[in-house]
Amino acid sequence: MSDGLSTVDIAVKAGESVLDRAKGIAIDTLILATTSPDRTCPAGAPEVAARLNLGNISAFDITSACSGFVYGTAIANGLIRAGTSKAVLLIGAEAFSTFVNPLDRTTRPIFGDGGGAALFVADGPGQGFGELVAFDLGSDGEKADLLAVDAGGSRQRSRMAHDLAATPREDFFLHMDGRAIYTQAVARMTESASRVMAACNWSPESIQHFVGHQANRRILEAVAYETGIPPSRMALNIQHYGNTLAASIPALLHELHESNAFKAGDRILVSAFGAGLSWGTFAMIWN
Repeated sequence: MSDGLSTVDIAVKAGESVLDRAKGIAIDTLILATTSPDRTCPAGAPEVAARLNLGNISAFDITSACSGFVYGTAIANGLIRAGTSKAVLLIGAEAFSTFVNPLDRTTRPIFGDGGGAALFVADGPGQGFGELVAFDLGSDGEKADLLAVDAGGSRQRSRMAHDLAATPREDFFLHMDGRAIYTQAVARMTESASRVMAACNWSPESIQHFVGHQANRRILEAVAYETGIPPSRMALNIQHYGNTLAASIPALLHELHESNAFKAGDRILVSAFGAGLSWGTFAMIWN
């Protein structure tokens, strides 16, 4: 549990950790990737920017579930390449334990709360650790009901306006078809990762680090097997934190960096799959 912390609280803490290392860089955009917003309106990103004393910068939320950090990275990269932004702070933050039914023994142990952040800046000497090489993003809304929280949005509110009691309590919590999600996750991440490797002309053996969203170890092992990436290159920390959705990838990247796992020139493949259905992969070279 988040012990009373909201997603905005968690995001602020994650943002502060990056700002402590980014003295002198003027951040002009903040993206908050989360599936557990404090409120349905307004977005949390402007509040996070204000609490970080970033001024009146552009700030917005994205809700791509477990794929949020990958989608956010693609957006940050696009904003910088378009010249719209020069420095983008991307935060993945979740208090998702509040969205899991405390009586559901199947899903409750899987999820955790957490935050992680990354700063993206325009190219320049000493400006960053990694070079983004290629992206692949996808979605399948026809299977949106495989993993969802039904109540809280306009669809349920229109019914609640007539009869509040008509909305079952369970609708306010996550429901998931675990077997179908496993099948979809392995297939979609395998396809996406393979497309990115082909775009980069990288062989599976040439990848030093496969950083997958930390939802399920068996999913990551299956994706590594299907793509041919050596199992020893697969990064894991799910055993410590559970599935922290949009926060899992930045938190894992931070752990690997702090442990000196990354070396200059290392090829890193980052992939995720989540509700939506949504998925995505990007390739990065460590500088």
